[in-house]
Amino acid sequence: MSVTYWCERAWLPDGVAADVLVQIDGARISRITQGAPGPADVRLPGLTIPGLANAHSHAFHRALRGTTQRGTGDFWTWRERMYEVAGRLDPHSYQRLATAVYAEMALAGVTCVGEFHYLHHDQGGHPYQEDPNAMGHALIRAARAAGLRITLLDTCYLSGGIGVPLSGVQLRFSDGDSERWAVRAGLLAAAYEGQPDVEIGAAIHSVRAVPPDQMPVVAEFSHRHAAPLHMHVSEQRAENTACVEMYAATPVQVLHERGALGPRSTAVHATHLTDVDVELLGQSGTYICMCPTTERDLADGIGPARAAADRGAQITLGSDSHAVIDLFEEARGLELNERLASRKRGHWPAADLLAAATGAGHASLGFPDAGLLVPGAWADLVSVRLDSVRTAGTSGLEAVVFAATAADVHSVVSGGRRVVENGEHVLGDVVALLTGAIEELR
Repeated sequence: MSVTYWCERAWLPDGVAADVLVQIDGARISRITQGAPGPADVRLPGLTIPGLANAHSHAFHRALRGTTQRGTGDFWTWRERMYEVAGRLDPHSYQRLATAVYAEMALAGVTCVGEFHYLHHDQGGHPYQEDPNAMGHALIRAARAAGLRITLLDTCYLSGGIGVPLSGVQLRFSDGDSERWAVRAGLLAAAYEGQPDVEIGAAIHSVRAVPPDQMPVVAEFSHRHAAPLHMHVSEQRAENTACVEMYAATPVQVLHERGALGPRSTAVHATHLTDVDVELLGQSGTYICMCPTTERDLADGIGPARAAADRGAQITLGSDSHAVIDLFEEARGLELNERLASRKRGHWPAADLLAAATGAGHASLGFPDAGLLVPGAWADLVSVRLDSVRTAGTSGLEAVVFAATAADVHSVVSGGRRVVENGEHVLGDVVALLTGAIEELR
């Protein structure tokens, strides 16, 4: 089916243009015409940008929002609360929760999500009898119901820390070794082969959870399937200290030596890097996914994003623990963090920040033909109000990146399907969906 959208303003590769007609055939953009206020099927006021890519998500963490803010603590105390939620989920409840979370993302303009998935098995740590990938299938069904493409980053998770055995709910995360992980992940990849809205990628959870001798199998899976490979890297100083003590190398160096870095790879967080780490990530063409709202919520620190980008690493963005689901907030957080660290302004032009949230993010998730408004690309259109109390009196990309919030998104077309209209999701009341799914877990 062919649909023509008139955009009051649209962000095209050569800048913001007025009176733009975007013709969509099926799931792809077929034609773009500038300066053409002619007839259209749908009118989109405000500024229309490509769909946003949430490059790092743990869907079940959304159940923790607003519940971990009392008292003191750090990442490690927060993790114990997270494990409590992980211990309660099954395929049914996970699909229900993830559908609501992905619908919230759609309302925020996200059209593709990278789900860092390690909650594989039942409460006893045994594979589900009906299908060892029951939890992964639940996440994919949830994304489809909410109108998102998904890159399911099936995660290898084998130890409870460097030299520490698994315990408690961590047993749900593990396949025992990387070879058995690869067999299960291979079954999942085969189930979605040829389905354009799903990419099955791989993930090394971290140097804490995957011993170095197990990493090459995961990297080889990525190469064999030409699939993305993501990994948590240097999120905590304690992680780096333990890694250096055990392996006489930083996490980045360990991953580099095991063949895990490269243009299909993404280092998530990359908060506490040495100069050598920055050089290795940049020279290998590895993406770096920054998650500013989570990194500040967990008191992780501020990573050297600008320095890494200057050395060749492309920056992407994720909402990670979903303390906030707002890619505009993540984008400006990248710039504002640099200002706090350097006490200087103006490290990232608005166009670069928006590119991190769109084209770079999609590419890191295995969808290089998304994140741009050009013929042949995925038909993802996100329209942002320029007449709200936040954006009134503003214009251009700066209005979106430095003034707008997710609440200003009023229309979302994802893969040619309009999933948000006038700020409402096609699934209906997303607040009710979230409330019901989270209350079930509590």
